[in-house]
Amino acid sequence: MRNRYIENFEKKQLAQKSIPEFRAGDTVSLAVIIKEGSKTRLQNYEGVCIAIRGEGTGRTIMVRKISANGVGIERIFPIYSDSIDNIKVIRRGRVRRAKLFYLRDLAGKKARIKELRRK
Repeated sequence: MRNRYIENFEKKQLAQKSIPEFRAGDTVSLAVIIKEGSKTRLQNYEGVCIAIRGEGTGRTIMVRKISANGVGIERIFPIYSDSIDNIKVIRRGRVRRAKLFYLRDLAGKKARIKELRRK
């Protein structure tokens, strides 16, 4: 049983941020706020969303991108964190799973996800 005061606080926080609808398999671009000393800047992190978990303000996404020399990098982002400025969906992927952890074992062309065709 959750406290109703906490629920009301979370509802207000959820209403402040507009998050696009996406699922696992979609390629997303996140603008992450980086603080370096007294300066702040935006850095884009683009990759495939391989998992979504949690609910409410505790909702997180796991994004995997392929870096230099084919090294895969995964980061977990809290969606409603202040460190994320905005989220854009680059392309929709056609997958049949909610968690795409099998992509860790694949490399090259086998790691590609087909694009979802809309009618």
